Formats: sequence, C-alpha cells, structure tokens
Amino acid sequence: MAKTTKQDEVRPIIVKKIKKSGGGHHGGAWKVAYADFVTAMMAFFLLLWLLNVSTDDALETISNYFDPSHPKISTTTSGAGGIMGGVSVAQEGAMTTNVQPLAQQQPTGLPRQQNQQSQQSESNDVKKLEEHLRKQEEEGFKKAKAELEKAMQESEEMKELAKNLMVDITPEGLRIQLVDQEGKPMFPLGSAEMFDYTKKLVALVARVVNDMPNDISIRGHTDSHQYAVGARYTNWELSSDRSNSSRRELLKAGVKAERVANVMGRADREPLVPENPTDERNRRVSIILLNETLQHAHERGAFGKVSEEVEKEIEERSPLPETGYQKTPGAIYFP
Repeated sequence: MAKTTKQDEVRPIIVKKIKKSGGGHHGGAWKVAYADFVTAMMAFFLLLWLLNVSTDDALETISNYFDPSHPKISTTTSGAGGIMGGVSVAQEGAMTTNVQPLAQQQPTGLPRQQNQQSQQSESNDVKKLEEHLRKQEEEGFKKAKAELEKAMQESEEMKELAKNLMVDITPEGLRIQLVDQEGKPMFPLGSAEMFDYTKKLVALVARVVNDMPNDISIRGHTDSHQYAVGARYTNWELSSDRSNSSRRELLKAGVKAERVANVMGRADREPLVPENPTDERNRRVSIILLNETLQHAHERGAFGKVSEEVEKEIEERSPLPETGYQKTPGAIYFP
C-alpha cells in the first residue's frame, strides 16, 4: 500500500464550470426561404386568376398544348416543332388568322366599308358648303367695299373724309377702319366723344353693314403717347371708351345689338404704323365684319335644304367665330 503524504491529503479539488452564452447568429437562410414561399404563393394566386378569366377555348388550347396524344398537335417543322411544339389559334400561312378582331358594332347596320364611305361623303359635303360660304362671303365683302368707296365719292362732305376710311379684307373678315389723319381726327384729343362728321361717317358704315349677315367686332386703338404718371385714366380706358362710343353710334344707325360680338380696347398694342408708334394714324377704330360659322350660315338658310347627316355635322362644329372671340354683346375687354 502506497504511503500517502500530508501534501496529498490537502490537494484541492478543482471544478470547471462552462458558461453557455445565447443562441448566437443563425444567418439569413430563413429570409430566403420566406421570400421563395411568398413568390410561390403569388404565382399560385396569379395562376388561379388567369384560370378564372380565361375562356373555355383558351383553356382547351392550353390543355392541348401539354397533351402529346392530342390529334391537333403541331406536325409542321416550323417553329419549335416536336411533341411540345404546341398548336396555334391561327391558321397556317404568313400573317393570316381566323381569330375575329374586336370591333365596334356599326350603329347604322351598314358594312364597315359602306359606313366609312358614307361618313367620308358627308364630310366632303360639309367641306363643299364651307368653300361655298367663304366664296360667297368674299364676294359680299368686295361688294360692300365697293359700295363704301362709291358712297364716299358721291357726297362732297364724305369725299373729304375718304382718307380717314380704310377698308381691307383680313383673315378675320372685312375690316373698316376710321383713322385719324393730320388735321382731321375722328375724336378730340384724349376724348371718346365723336365729332359730328365722325358720326356721319359711322352712319354711312352702318348703312353698308346692315346689308351683311356677319357679326361685328369693334376695337379701339390709340398711339403710344401716355397719360401722366399715376393717372387713373389711361390709353386702355380711352381706347375702350372710343370703341364703345362707336358701338352706340352703330346702334343708333340701325345695326341690331345682337350682332355686336365684342367691344374691345387695344390701347397702343396694335399700331397701324409700327415704325412710328406716336403717329396720329395709330389712333383709330376698327369695325370688323367677322367671318361666319357654318352653323350661323345654315341657320339663316344660306345653303338651302341639306340632309340630316350633314345638318348634324354642321351643328356639332364649334359655334364660335373663326377669330376665337366668344360672343358677348356690349362687353368691353381689357386684354
């Protein structure tokens, strides 16, 4: 028996304890798995939706595509060919199909080609009426211009004002301008009250205008001379007052109020002599016989009797004059 020493009897006992920490990092594999699951579910619901909205013919075609024993399986060598070549909803041949395209039902019951020809014919009829109206209008404008010039020469008093009257045909219509000339203004300086001879000139213009069916636009213009700084009355008010004064004189001379399409003050924005904005000729009043619309001409019977289809197309066109100004009798515009 071995002999124990005192040193062996007092040797301490050592107990080692291992401290376990938390779970640690598990990685992101679960995120990938979850994303795959969501994608699969989305694809599954998308498949259910497609099956729900597909027609029976489409479902049958898809079924036949995956059925190798189906007699309609593709036997041609074009495309993929083979057992999974599938079938086509179109007949063989280049750019041909037996699938009926979506088309709107023809309301008139006519074949598509016949209906298109009918619509084209109606459009051509309206264009012919418009050409006829423009030609008729141009002849009327030339006649009115000749009558004005003749009337100016027949009276000695009016003959002196011949240089104050300018008549021309513009894209808007027949324009009659009462223009200030050196030594012969149409209005007193800075005033909207007409001279007596100006009123007689307006009455002469009204006599010619009354024979025309067109609506009228009245526009006042000034030169570029300005009022004093801070003045509450400016060229805008002056030009508007002069155009409105001309409107009142036209009504006194027999022009119907409903024919006045607009009354505007243009100040010095449209000078007659652009190279000299202060020239007295820039002070003027323009009386414009506006081009008629097809609808207006049709309402007054300018074309006689037309078919219901053509009449409907005319009515659908814009009732506004070609100038784009909306008819507001007696209104004053400050552009």
